[in-house]
This record gives sequence, structure tokens and C-alpha cells, in this order.
Amino acid sequence: MKANTTSSPNDASASLQIDAIINQTADWRGKKLAQLRAIIRAADSAVVEEVKWKMPSKPMGVAVWCHDGIICHADVLKKSVRLTFHKGSLMEDVNELFNARLESSSVRAIDFHEDDTINEAALKALILEAVRVNMFNKGKTTPA
Repeated sequence: MKANTTSSPNDASASLQIDAIINQTADWRGKKLAQLRAIIRAADSAVVEEVKWKMPSKPMGVAVWCHDGIICHADVLKKSVRLTFHKGSLMEDVNELFNARLESSSVRAIDFHEDDTINEAALKALILEAVRVNMFNKGKTTPA
């Protein structure tokens, strides 16, 4: 079965759908996802929230944040909340936040565990780096 990558006109707004994903996860992972969402939105006022990849194993879909392309998406896993950056291999991770998917040829990810403290300033910088990479790939900026 092909995953649905777009929302139909009858679907709730992406923001409300992400609220539902957070509320569905009533333990620490929902709280962590809500924290990550707030940091992403604070880092980039032009970020657009979307929900993609609805399928039987994830009927609610996956929370996605975009600015001139996908910045990152969040997966709620059994023991962590994973924030995956789609162009992570092209990004400069000066604060060394990436701790998962390090061998991938394109993506990089950060697994956040229950007791992990989120370095908000570093994560905001990484979000802005992802936006810079997206804009550069679209010819809108020059590399840093």
C-alpha cells in the first residue's frame, strides 16, 4: 500500500493533527515531542507544519516541519523520540547533536531519550542550518 503523503481537504489542519499525535502519546515521549515542536517553531518563524506518510503502521502520520523543503520530521519510537533531518549529511553540526543515522548517505538524526536535556540553543542553530541548506539547494542563498 502506498503511503499518503498529502492531506486531503477533509483532514484537520496539520497543526491539529500534530496536536493529536502528541496527545496520543501520553507518556514522556509526547511531552518530549511537544518540547521539540516548540523549539522548532521558535527557531524559524516561517516553518510550515505538515503531516505526511500516513499508512497502516502509522495511521496518524508523521509530524514534518518544512521551509523551502523538509527540514526534519519526528518519529515516536519505543525508547526515544527521533528527529530526522532530511539533508543532515550536508549540514554542519557544530554542536555535535546528531547521534543516529550517522552512516546514512543523506539523513542524520537525533534520538532524544526520557532523561535527556534538550540543548535548545544548539537545536535552534541546527534548525536554521537545515533551512540554510534547503535555501542553498534552491539557489536562494550562498553557502556560509
